[in-house]
Amino acid sequence: MQRMTRSGMEWLSAAADDPAECRQVWADDPRRPCALSTGRFFDVLSVDQRLGLEMFDRLRRNGMLFGPAVVDRRAQRVGFFLGSQGREVFTYYLERETSSPPSYRYLDHGCAIIVPGAIPLSEDRYQWLRAPTRRPEANPRRPVALATVLVASAELLARMDRFDEEYPTPYSAVVALPEETTTDAG
Repeated sequence: MQRMTRSGMEWLSAAADDPAECRQVWADDPRRPCALSTGRFFDVLSVDQRLGLEMFDRLRRNGMLFGPAVVDRRAQRVGFFLGSQGREVFTYYLERETSSPPSYRYLDHGCAIIVPGAIPLSEDRYQWLRAPTRRPEANPRRPVALATVLVASAELLARMDRFDEEYPTPYSAVVALPEETTTDAG
């Protein structure tokens, strides 16, 4: 769980209908979530929580570029922040990765996201996986990284599910082995 910095709050609150009110809400109650419009300062890629946590882990472990990330524990969704007006670029790279992409939602103009307060606690519904520390720098590799990791993570999870279905017990794995063949050495 992470906390927002003052610079992160300034950047994020700028997306609110009333930025000063948003900052005041967080000053009064740093745990309080806030609804922010997407599409002006940032877009958000939203995925199922299981897939999103796998993506987050892969992005972090591999040192790939990505911005803030948020989790909604009740809705079981994870959101990855991207630069605004990035749908076309993200879709282009996603289609280069696969012809049948996993399920996702792309939030841009006309959408909104609920973000955690500046200092959420571990039991809060909304939490930062990676809190904004400042305005993220525009980087053309960020949507490429998210598209690549979205597909790779979905494929890994699908393979893990197949493994659990094919080999529910240790015995089922042993039974699947080919019979030993003997050769006549002599």
